[in-house]
Amino acid sequence: MSLPANITVSTHPCVKAKLAQLRSSSASPKQTRALVKEISLLLACDALRSVLSVEQSGTDITPLGAEFPVETITPKSIALIPILRSGLAMVEAFESILPDYVPVHHLGLFRERTTLQPVEYYNNLPTHVAPGSSNASSCDIAIVLDPVIATGGTAEAAIQTLREWGVEKILVVSIIGSDQGVRRAATESGGKGIHLFVGGVDEKLESKGMIYPGVGDIGDRLFLTIGK
Repeated sequence: MSLPANITVSTHPCVKAKLAQLRSSSASPKQTRALVKEISLLLACDALRSVLSVEQSGTDITPLGAEFPVETITPKSIALIPILRSGLAMVEAFESILPDYVPVHHLGLFRERTTLQPVEYYNNLPTHVAPGSSNASSCDIAIVLDPVIATGGTAEAAIQTLREWGVEKILVVSIIGSDQGVRRAATESGGKGIHLFVGGVDEKLESKGMIYPGVGDIGDRLFLTIGK
């Protein structure tokens, strides 16, 4: 399938193999949580490479007394935006890869069962600053973490909320998405400043808006709420 240029689908063999393991209905909740973390680590390495660069920030001394140049990432102002609930399972992986701790701002969105439209129930982004002011955004890059992009409505709503906050560059990272969902998210606001990085893409959505074959309701699998 041909996708917009601002969507990258991982070709890493380990991502493909672990995604196949995650799809299995026989994976236990413990295995599911471990697989989400492991896939997130692999995606974090590649996805962050696409939006970060390196700059020299001085020098330091090794234990042997040799001077060496200290390299740091740029831009420095980064925020992680996990989508509740399941996005929480991806946070630790990104915190492990990033060289310094970064702010984590949570967005709570659920999909209304009848309309399949996103409903926001929680938002702890810092106070909105009007675009055009001297501090139009408290971060240069917002990294949205959501394991599954099904209809794309939740990712689209998250992007809209971040735009209102003043963020210009948004990276959305997901383990799996539907063709329809990733296209919808990638084209929000004309796609300007948006990049999606996903582990895999399935073509179909079933009648309840679930990706098919997909991985099921990953939130229920992670938090043992299946059948609630």
